[in-house]
Amino acid sequence: MIKPAALLSLFAMGLAGTAFAADLEQGKASFEVCAACHGADGAGSNELNAPSIAGMPAWYSVRQLQNFKSGARGTNSKDMYGTQMRPMAMTLADDAAMENVAAYIETLKAPKPAATVKGDLAKGKAAFATCAACHAPDGSGMQALNAPPLTGQYDWYIERQLLAYKNGWRGTDAKDTYGLQMRPMAMTLATDEAVRDVAAYIATLD
Repeated sequence: MIKPAALLSLFAMGLAGTAFAADLEQGKASFEVCAACHGADGAGSNELNAPSIAGMPAWYSVRQLQNFKSGARGTNSKDMYGTQMRPMAMTLADDAAMENVAAYIETLKAPKPAATVKGDLAKGKAAFATCAACHAPDGSGMQALNAPPLTGQYDWYIERQLLAYKNGWRGTDAKDTYGLQMRPMAMTLATDEAVRDVAAYIATLD
């Protein structure tokens, strides 16, 4: 039998969940700005240098939007595409607006991007063993380790971000806790060729 105090606690938790439930309609409206580059289905665009964001877990989208808005990401002058993204994130007035658009993004579905990066898949698979510790062997990510999914993402975008980490264009700001953790992982890839190999391998994962 559940005690009255426990019932009260459960009721309070239910109210809290309701209070912070994302508004998908508001998120869809805000997404119109995002769609200009990422597409109505969130599939992204190679021509516009916009990654796929369809189905991205809301917790990860919110974090990156917060990073762009705070300047933890997208302020390095060599991160050209990050600097383009930052003012887009700043159109979202507050965390609630970010949670709304992130929740809407999570509902989107897009086809798997075609592979474009050429690399040695065997070497890429071996290098991915380090990545798999956080991102899972199938690249599906693990929220408990704050690691986003890698599957369904453009290989050219994964290559670009790994190079950005290696070159210090991303993951060096003290406010970017998880970027700081990711940078030394990217630096285990000794050469640009090794980066291409692992990006090409990730593109094979479902």
